[in-house]
Order: sequence, then structure tokens, then C-alpha cells
Amino acid sequence: MDWAERINQAMVYIEENLYDIDYDAISRIVLCPMKMFQRFFTLATGITLTEYIRNRRLSEAARAIQDTDAKIIDIALQCGYETPDAFGVAFKRLYGVAQTEQQ
Repeated sequence: MDWAERINQAMVYIEENLYDIDYDAISRIVLCPMKMFQRFFTLATGITLTEYIRNRRLSEAARAIQDTDAKIIDIALQCGYETPDAFGVAFKRLYGVAQTEQQ
């Protein structure tokens, strides 16, 4: 298995475990230390791995806000935010609108 295949497998793992990521598992998939993978990821994508994961969770949150009747607080907690306010700040920073404007 080459490097590109390992990176793809790591991305599949991240997508499948978006809300419960085990960074040691990613390290095992890519066969390198996590710090090295994070540096490579940033160089390759222009954003940090943490930022990518946060953005993906927020994109899933935006979909949930539009497609479900779930409460904002429940969506915020699922995304890993402790309060709806913190979720709202992150959501607005990424999308430029308040999450309540999406409903």
C-alpha cells in the first residue's frame, strides 16, 4: 500500500468516525507518527487536521439544522461544543450566518 492509499484510508476513517476520532488509529493507518501526519495534512490542504474536522462537523450540523427538527443544543453537543453559544460562534465564523438563520 502506498502513501496516497494510506492517506485515503485515513480520510475514510475520519469521515466514518467524525464524532469519535481516535488519533492513534489514524497514526496506525498512515504508519507514521500523528504529528508528522498533521504536518503533511496541513501542507497538502492548507488547513490543519483539527480545522478540517471542525469544518466537517459544522457542515454536518448545517445539514442537520436544515433537514431535521433537532434542537440546536443537541446538534451543538453532537459536534463537540459545550454550549450553543460556542457552537453559534464557530458556525457563524465558518458560514457567515447564525445557525438560527438556517432553519
